[in-house]
Amino acid sequence: MTIIYFILILGVVILVHEFGHFLFAKLCGIYVYEFSIGMGPRLLHKKIGETEYCLRLIPIGGFVQLAGEEVEDDDKVPKNRKLQAKKPWQRFVTMFFGAGFNFIFAIILLFFVGLIWGAPKMDPIISNVEANYPASEAGIEKGDRIIKINKKKVSTMDDVSIYLTLANPEKATEIVVKKPSGNTVVYQVKPKKEKVDDNEVYRYGIGLVTEKEHGFLASINYMGRKTVSLFKQMFITVKGLFTGGVKVNQLSGPVGIYTIVGEQTKAGLANALYLIAYLSINVGFINLLPLPAFDGGRILFLAIEKIKGSPVKPETENMVHTIGFFLLMALMVYITLNDILRLF
Repeated sequence: MTIIYFILILGVVILVHEFGHFLFAKLCGIYVYEFSIGMGPRLLHKKIGETEYCLRLIPIGGFVQLAGEEVEDDDKVPKNRKLQAKKPWQRFVTMFFGAGFNFIFAIILLFFVGLIWGAPKMDPIISNVEANYPASEAGIEKGDRIIKINKKKVSTMDDVSIYLTLANPEKATEIVVKKPSGNTVVYQVKPKKEKVDDNEVYRYGIGLVTEKEHGFLASINYMGRKTVSLFKQMFITVKGLFTGGVKVNQLSGPVGIYTIVGEQTKAGLANALYLIAYLSINVGFINLLPLPAFDGGRILFLAIEKIKGSPVKPETENMVHTIGFFLLMALMVYITLNDILRLF
């Protein structure tokens, strides 16, 4: 069942992304050769009008093939229907709304999760402090509200999670809390190392509130705060990759996602829908990074065109994207190998 859920969840996220590209390509009059979910050999395919719709063997990735994306293109396609012939704003919306649809989809899912199952409170308020653990020994108490970790402002539970994860476990972490009385206190807390299932983990010994609110307004509030929080997490992670705060071997690929899918689907439908929303924002955010082979890389070339007043040669742009694609595949292989090694 985990395999089925994995395929369905990734398939839905990819379908939403590619449909965004497809819809705006059609609206802008761009000729679409193929709309494909999955990679590798075709399992099912059907041509409707000018477009061939395909389901491929490997349930990772997908693509919309547009006329004008490649240097060597079909001469039978009218020039005005090719991507490169379209106005910059038309090319921008076609490239952007793959990620844009991921964001819209995630926002809708988060709203319905909050409306149907209750909207989790996101305030970083400590609900329990375990005895004989560093937080308790430092003096942190139940009811304290965490406002800073290592000089970084904290506004949600997600902030607490990522800042503690990125903190150096060999050094004391500075945790600033606001007491129920209103006083602000600074603590230095070094996590305790433990072994769990043969893995080394570092624990501070604190738990955060897990209460839920119900109603339309609570769901709207949760949707907004959670969306902003997930974007913030992605930004912190990507920034950390470039500054050294996050190591490449800390990232997860398809194998890691598969493991998470198994855990979340066992926890119920609400957790599975939240995971889809989380992955959808991740896919959208990553695709908008201004790097070759990503949608953001193509948008970057549009910006360069706007600045210099003329398009970059298609041959040059395609070469850059091709190199970027192979580097991306090499990174994916490395991350996948790390995922496999973590299983053992």
